[in-house]
Amino acid sequence: SLQTRSLLGVFEEDAAAISNYINQLFQAMHRIYDAQNELSAATHLTSKLLKEYEKQRFPLGGDDEVMTSTLQQFAKVIDELSSCHAVLSTQLADAMMFPITQFKERDLKEILTLKEVFQIASNDHDAAITRYSRLSKRKENEKIKAEVTEDVYTSRKKQHQTMMHYFCALNTLQYKKKISLLEPLLGYMQAQISFFKMGSENLTEQLEEFLTNIGTSVQNVRREMDCEVENMQQTIEDLEVASDPLYLPDPDPTKFPAHRNLTRKAGYLNARNKTGLVSSSWERQFYFTQGGNLMSQARGDVAGGLVMDIDNCSVMAVDCEDRRYCFQITSFDGKKSSILQAESKKDYEEWICTINNISKQIYLSENPEEIAARVNQSALEAVTPSPSFQQRHESMRPAIQSRPPAARTSSTGSLGSDSTALSALSLDSLVAPDTPIQFDIISPVSEDLPGQAKSSGQSGRRTNPFGESGGSKPETEDSILHQLFIVRFLGSMEVKSDESPDVVYETMRQILAARAIHNVFRMTESHLLVTCDCLKLIDPQTQVTRLRFPLPNVVLYATHQENKRLFGFVLRTSGGRVESHQTSICYIFESNNEGEKICDSVGLAKQIAFHAELDRKASEKQKEIDRVKEKQQKELNKQKQIEKDLEEQSRLIAASSRSNQSSTEGQFVVLSSSQSEDSDLGEDGKKKKESEA
Repeated sequence: SLQTRSLLGVFEEDAAAISNYINQLFQAMHRIYDAQNELSAATHLTSKLLKEYEKQRFPLGGDDEVMTSTLQQFAKVIDELSSCHAVLSTQLADAMMFPITQFKERDLKEILTLKEVFQIASNDHDAAITRYSRLSKRKENEKIKAEVTEDVYTSRKKQHQTMMHYFCALNTLQYKKKISLLEPLLGYMQAQISFFKMGSENLTEQLEEFLTNIGTSVQNVRREMDCEVENMQQTIEDLEVASDPLYLPDPDPTKFPAHRNLTRKAGYLNARNKTGLVSSSWERQFYFTQGGNLMSQARGDVAGGLVMDIDNCSVMAVDCEDRRYCFQITSFDGKKSSILQAESKKDYEEWICTINNISKQIYLSENPEEIAARVNQSALEAVTPSPSFQQRHESMRPAIQSRPPAARTSSTGSLGSDSTALSALSLDSLVAPDTPIQFDIISPVSEDLPGQAKSSGQSGRRTNPFGESGGSKPETEDSILHQLFIVRFLGSMEVKSDESPDVVYETMRQILAARAIHNVFRMTESHLLVTCDCLKLIDPQTQVTRLRFPLPNVVLYATHQENKRLFGFVLRTSGGRVESHQTSICYIFESNNEGEKICDSVGLAKQIAFHAELDRKASEKQKEIDRVKEKQQKELNKQKQIEKDLEEQSRLIAASSRSNQSSTEGQFVVLSSSQSEDSDLGEDGKKKKESEA
């Protein structure tokens, strides 16, 4: 009936709640049992380790018999406790876990099984009743009626029997749930009482004094810890006040100057990755230097990866349209480059200085930071003005030329090694006073010096390294020498002498030191084309010639004595500050360890040009001799023709005299024509004719 099914629903809901609660209680008691097993095993392991203490050989600890005996006593007590824990684990398994496991696995599963069987029997009974109700009144089939009646009987009997067993199990569950709750708890409490009894027998009063001493020591340590925590809190407050300016993303460089002597550095940088022809993205990664390598590591990675070998590399500041504090690192062969962005100006300068120091392989020395500091100090000394310069700047008046210049000793070059002493040359004898240093190719000096602009000015014509087409013939098409180098322009300045390589060395030191002092790290990369006619600086992107240096005007060239990446040459030009006055300008470049090759190439070009000039002069002289010989031959042929004409006229005169047909007037005409011809011959012809007569 519906009332019975409603009451059955209440019992089923109660059975479900009991099942849910018993499952949670089973998990809690199982955790107690697992924890007790783990505690028993851990206690046994602790006792075992304490017993093995006497077998240990500590490097800083000798044999301590008191400590050994104390630990042996602890091991004995803990071993007894371990036995008690093992007994407790066994009792918990028998008295607590077994009853609740039986109730969960047997009784609750029986309820669920009977519920499913009762549901199936009820469905079968409903189906049999439905078929029995569909029996036709007019067409009665005894066989079908008997089958349907048998189905109704069978299903109704099955449903009734299943229902009685199911209801009996539900009623019994109300008693079993009390037993399943009380028996495990009773076993748990009895096991604990037994455990504590065993513990009270093992833990005697002899241990109380020892435990009291241990408690006193713990209190002393706690007081010391409280004092230390208070001191640390005060230190933290002081550090917070002192570090407040450092919380800014870009701290004031005057208060926190950049450290320029580093040979190792690590920190976060933004790397630019090209995503298209004109588009790019920035990725933040952790970068660090390891020897002569630049490494990067993304967040979450176990180790870093190699980005670039920065030995003999070049680093320079670059301008990005959307980012600040960007710099570019180019490998020694120029094939790989990377653009990175620092977080602040301080990090920006420190990264550039650190990579620059590593590129010079300072990190391979025993005291890298000391050598880097000495290099920077040498750079400071290299741009320290001489006394005459200081007096000129202080008095703001021109220098007195008659005053002997102060002797200037050479300082260490930008590589951190001693350069050749310039004992015989002073600063004023090498570099013109008040000469500015140009750090870029496009410079105001080229605009102020018209002579230089004519000789080494820019030509807007594009240079094609694979050959040019069109009507205009390139000037380097017939050149025997045609070599291309990758260079970076460091700077140029006017010099007073162009007779000794020391001028180039001193200019290198002055320009590098000025770059270090004024934080100028930008370098313009170009292609240097060496031919027999000139030196060309070509833009690598547009192939447009930036500067052109006629080879005859390159009067001096040299590479650094120790750093083969640095080289320079002196260009002698007409015009300058004073019209019709020749000036000498020294240009300094950095290459990829090809300084000597470039100087050798320039020397070879000048030799080829010199021999070509000798051949040209010899050819012109030979042509002049050939022209003189040709002129003499023409005059000789002309004289022979005149002589031939005279002989012909003489024969005509003789023939006319023999025939006696000539007249005085005819003779006069002949003589007149003869005299006119003689006058046309000139003095040389007359003398020759007289001698022949």
